[in-house]
Amino acid sequence: MKLRAQHIFILCFLLIAAGFFFSFKAREKAIQSNNIQFINKIFDAISTVKTLKYSLQCNERIKGRMQHSESKVKLQINPRKLYLNIRGVEVLWAQGENNGDALVNPNAFPYINLNLDTYGSLMRKDQHHTIHEMGYHYLADILKDGMKRAGENNIDKYFKILGEEKYNGRDCYKLSISFPDFEWINYTVKKGENLTTLSRKLRVSEYMVLENNPKVTSFNDVKEGQVIKVPNAYAKLTLLLIDKEYLLPVNNKVFDDKGLYETYEYYELQVNPTIAPEEFKKNYKDYHFF
Repeated sequence: MKLRAQHIFILCFLLIAAGFFFSFKAREKAIQSNNIQFINKIFDAISTVKTLKYSLQCNERIKGRMQHSESKVKLQINPRKLYLNIRGVEVLWAQGENNGDALVNPNAFPYINLNLDTYGSLMRKDQHHTIHEMGYHYLADILKDGMKRAGENNIDKYFKILGEEKYNGRDCYKLSISFPDFEWINYTVKKGENLTTLSRKLRVSEYMVLENNPKVTSFNDVKEGQVIKVPNAYAKLTLLLIDKEYLLPVNNKVFDDKGLYETYEYYELQVNPTIAPEEFKKNYKDYHFF
């Protein structure tokens, strides 16, 4: 009888343990499903964006120091058109126009408009990104790549909803994307690649790659067969505040293995406002192009 009682006790213990295990697995699966659904809602929201108006405050680590900039942005997605005002410096770019160059009013001597290559050294000086990454579609590509790197069964380990937070008076969700195995790996440059094209392919920051390869002096200073260091993900940690109404990121903080790398804070965000065609012309009444 004593032996049977022990068997019953062991059996009950195993049943309880199994119940806890399957309950934990079910909860884990539910969390993962919720995370995937939430992220997909962000992608859906980004896919519906046709126009944007917003003010942007940037902090980017340049040569070891955080540099601050502020701008006002008008953006049309398709065909892509952009007007940017950075404290009086005006930039106008429209897909298929001006031979692909940006029209720039430097708001300084010699007081003439400049036509600048958007990937050139003047436009890219002390900037993490080009004007082509403004908006949300570039971020969506990075997030999708992060999900791919995490793998469908590990989404909840990398992507976590941390609750809610107020930002600029608005209700937001807080989303964390963590890659604890972030590291630098070797990459062999392919034919025709430069830092920008290979970084777009790998979904990493080209400025980060430039900064961490001291022998590379510019975004075009690589050649076929050269071995450089690239990160295995865009960031070690990314913290996003997602506006509850728009389901769009309004505050982005990005960390690499050295610490805070860049922040982007959106203010006065308008999603799909009407932007008249003339607002992407240099002679628009509110602009000061020469």
